[in-house]
Amino acid sequence: MSSAYQSPYPHSRHRIFNHDILSCTHEDVAGNHLYSGRALGMTEPDDVIQIHPFLKREWKYITRHYQNIALPYAQQVIWDVSLKRLQDFPDRQESLFYFGPRENGIRPQQRYYRVVEHINNKNNFVALASHLRMDIPATKCFQGKEWFAGLDHFEYPCYVKAAVSVAGKGIFRCENAQQVIQALAHFDDNVPLQVQEEISTQVFLNLQYTADEQGVTPLLASEQVLNGFTHQGNRYPACCEPWESVDPMAEWLWEKGMRGIFAFDVGVVRQDGETRYVPIECNPRFNGASYPSAIAQRMGIRQWIAKELKTRAGTLGDIDLDGLEYDAATGKGIIVVNWGTVLIGKIAVLIAGNPQQQADLEAQLRKRL
Repeated sequence: MSSAYQSPYPHSRHRIFNHDILSCTHEDVAGNHLYSGRALGMTEPDDVIQIHPFLKREWKYITRHYQNIALPYAQQVIWDVSLKRLQDFPDRQESLFYFGPRENGIRPQQRYYRVVEHINNKNNFVALASHLRMDIPATKCFQGKEWFAGLDHFEYPCYVKAAVSVAGKGIFRCENAQQVIQALAHFDDNVPLQVQEEISTQVFLNLQYTADEQGVTPLLASEQVLNGFTHQGNRYPACCEPWESVDPMAEWLWEKGMRGIFAFDVGVVRQDGETRYVPIECNPRFNGASYPSAIAQRMGIRQWIAKELKTRAGTLGDIDLDGLEYDAATGKGIIVVNWGTVLIGKIAVLIAGNPQQQADLEAQLRKRL
């Protein structure tokens, strides 16, 4: 397989977008009720989008910004993220952040739901990857912390993870057995866990796929932007596109019913003149890289970086983007992607241009935030 810029949604039907993340995110994720608006940059004028009512006050600012850069967006907004509202639009194709039990209850697709639920568990990912002979990190899986054994035989440093987590919650880096024991205190007794060796690299990829009834296709490979061990964003193009490292699982998932967007995190390990591509996990849903990459695809942007930045502003109206907004004529500039989180002091932006232009634009933007 090889990647190509394409729309994950052939625009043959009117669509309704509900990219609220409350149904599958940890309750400790700050401002998780404010993320529904970031799908706006994916939409067409005849689409419908559901957005949390708290974001209504920012609507005039984000739409003015999108009009300035000639990015089309949905004209019909429902200021309510309840999945029940999907029932008001039975003829529209749904676009949902995550297809879990609540989503399946409204728009039943049993095979899709089962495969999402299965691979969303990291322990199931490990078992399937081993079955498919994929090159994954050394990992020990446990039904819960009372089953823990072999602390002295783990590879250190390692990560103790909840088998089911979103946005990095429930993940602890441990350098010795004592830190593992401390990490275990954060989990309830019946929470499935895993201990995974740390991959010796600072290069991690996000490999996105799109699947429909006809098949599964690589969508886009981006490189994760890291601050130490913390994920800050993504950049395109990536250093490499090792689709072959995860193609077997992508095909398996499609055959079992996977549809829409899903992605893999893959570590790039270079050692002794050789390179390993090491899949870490599968995210059976949209992810942080999906939103800037979709906008870039729509705008024909071939080089970009996406980052989450802190801001002192309490509203988009207080952020001056004059002279920084994306300009198709020059191929550089800033596009606001996740705008609702301005209410808690942060925004996610796409910065188009070559690496030097990206750095210059980011520096100018930070001064205004």
